[in-house]
Amino acid sequence: MLLKFFKGTGPGVISIVVIILGALWISAFIDPRAYPLSLYETTPMPLYGLLLDLFGDHHLAGVIFSFVLLSVLLFLLVNFNTTVFFISERTFLPAIFFLLITSVFPGLQVLNPVLPAAIFLMFAVIRIMDSYRKPGIAYNFFDTGILISAGSLFYAPMIWFGILAIIGIALLRTGNPREILLALTGLAAPYIIVTGIFYVIGYNPGVLLSDIAENLTGITPGYIFPRLTIAVLIYSGLIILTSIVFLFRLMNSKKIKSRKTFYLLLWTFFISLGLYFLLRSVSVEIIWITAIPASYFLTHYFVFIKRKILPEIIFSVFFVLVLLLQALEIF
Repeated sequence: MLLKFFKGTGPGVISIVVIILGALWISAFIDPRAYPLSLYETTPMPLYGLLLDLFGDHHLAGVIFSFVLLSVLLFLLVNFNTTVFFISERTFLPAIFFLLITSVFPGLQVLNPVLPAAIFLMFAVIRIMDSYRKPGIAYNFFDTGILISAGSLFYAPMIWFGILAIIGIALLRTGNPREILLALTGLAAPYIIVTGIFYVIGYNPGVLLSDIAENLTGITPGYIFPRLTIAVLIYSGLIILTSIVFLFRLMNSKKIKSRKTFYLLLWTFFISLGLYFLLRSVSVEIIWITAIPASYFLTHYFVFIKRKILPEIIFSVFFVLVLLLQALEIF
């Protein structure tokens, strides 16, 4: 069965993951396109603006670049669990679930700022968890602030994930005010540097402030959801909700570091959902970030659920539905 196979860790699983990655992105390579309706395309943040200048109208090159970034992110997803071991089992399932969740929107498989921002967020989460039981002042939170802020220079709403640094201090530390100050300083540092660069090269720093404000408070055109996409979203949403309830049921049985890791991921998940529902500038592109914690919740559920047949059916149906979405995108 599919799920049983993907729970393995052998070289055969790695090969299949690579094949699935290629299969789920084949429509993007066959018909590379831009995603011009979004706010971040019309008013890009500084670092994403550099990417747009680099790739210009070469949409295929942009797809290839995003594909490489996605491969890096998949590695980080698997490696994070292997290092912290909060799921208590080595598995490639986080990469599989991340691919499936993000492939619900084939139109997002293009050059976009959220994917590089998601990589910065992943590194930020790793740095937060590295502070666990670290003696003295944890300068990890300065690094966390810088990483999140740097990611926001690609995708402005990312700056709201600076809340994670404060949450990390509350979860893992004693609430040292100096660590909070370090986190806030880290968040401010990239913007101070970019403002200085703008001033030195003769650009009006006010333009930067205007672009940031537009990306945070502007309106992105609404996404038109096809019926099949709605069905798949409802189906995946129910599975994710089930996996979160299942996680809470087992939370007290986990080691302290594992619990704190899951709590941090839960905050990441709820912040991303909050941004989608509360900010008019955020649309379905936030799925690149929401899928990070969701992939771990699903992995935990499918690894530890004791039933055998039902999880196989649930996983197989989800897998087939996503493949169907991708096939319709091609044909």
